Amino acid sequence: MKTPNKRKIINDPVFGFITIPNDFLYDIIQHPYFQRMNRIKQLGLTSTVYPGAQHTRLQHSLGAMYLMGEAIAQLRLVGTEITPAEADGALACILLHDVGHGPFSHTLEHSVVSEISHEEISLLMMRKINLEMDGRLDIALDIFTNLYPKKFLHQLVSGQLDMDRMDYLSRDSFFSGVSEGIIGSARIIKMLNIHNDQLVVEAKGIYSIEKFLVARRLMYWQVYLHKTAVAAEKMLMNILKRAKELSGNNVELFASPALHYFLYNEVNKHIFLNHTEALDHFAMLDDSDVISAIKVWSAHQDIVLSTLCKAFTNRKLFKVEIRTDLIDESVRQDYLRQYREHFGVSTSEAEYFMGDETVSTDTYSPEDDNINILYKDGTIKDIADASDMLNISVLTKKVVKHFFCYYRL
Repeated sequence: MKTPNKRKIINDPVFGFITIPNDFLYDIIQHPYFQRMNRIKQLGLTSTVYPGAQHTRLQHSLGAMYLMGEAIAQLRLVGTEITPAEADGALACILLHDVGHGPFSHTLEHSVVSEISHEEISLLMMRKINLEMDGRLDIALDIFTNLYPKKFLHQLVSGQLDMDRMDYLSRDSFFSGVSEGIIGSARIIKMLNIHNDQLVVEAKGIYSIEKFLVARRLMYWQVYLHKTAVAAEKMLMNILKRAKELSGNNVELFASPALHYFLYNEVNKHIFLNHTEALDHFAMLDDSDVISAIKVWSAHQDIVLSTLCKAFTNRKLFKVEIRTDLIDESVRQDYLRQYREHFGVSTSEAEYFMGDETVSTDTYSPEDDNINILYKDGTIKDIADASDMLNISVLTKKVVKHFFCYYRL
């Protein structure tokens, strides 16, 4: 007979003491897939701009679990029936929602792994854990894939006001030191209710929602899409793409077994779905694999790889021009000529010393999901109509910026 785990309390710098509710959730936290997230930074390369942004995806997932518990308690308080099994399912789902992230967030998806997103890998990992736990994640999986009858549970995991966003805005603001991202998550949660199986916010919480939306916009442009962080990510992608190209030409590169697998094999969605070793190798891959490889590659004989790796390690990052349109082709050709002459490389090799990145975000998109405001008379209004401060054109306007990144000689 299994001995029950002791009651666990985690001291979290953002929310204070977090209690792990039961043995089921504790077992998930102790799983190697979950513990791997302690070796992956939540904000990837944002620490190149904000040195304090060193927190991990594990910390974020624990914070999101805490907020989910608060939301469930609030919804029960206003008369919503959520069974203990459903509560466990929602808590397990939010704990594991990011488990499929690779090192440095999305860089692997754009360099050495193709045709599969981190959400799809998360689902594969959750299914694997579910097999090991004899189906105890069935409800969590249904909530994650939005197949569970109570749709509001999925909204709490993935929606405009989900616990994922509530935590990462608070946590990323705290660790980066960017106070513009501070939101009143406790007050927003206290204002939550359910109407026709949809998550709604009571009207007295409208100002907290306005602040939440403004904070989200500011955090995207000030932190998540900061030009230096984008440049660092573009440099990392180019390093991994170059390593992948060299491996394809049978050039031997230093790499951990996990990273070696992804460099020397074409790994796509089909491989992940049909070959268990792909997921096994991915589960062993974290930030340290990439960083240690880059340090060693700094001395590689390939001039492109070694130059980029040295620059990345010593924070000589790509310079960035922010533009309203794509860079003129003549300017690109001029940079390519300079790189060819300086490094003695071909045009295709010179391409690695530069890159274009188009980034966009909107504050609120009703096409994704609505934030509905519930009034005392039972009427419902979308936040874009209910707000007297943020009109629809401001809320839904998509801002697009073109970043031209280049290596300065």
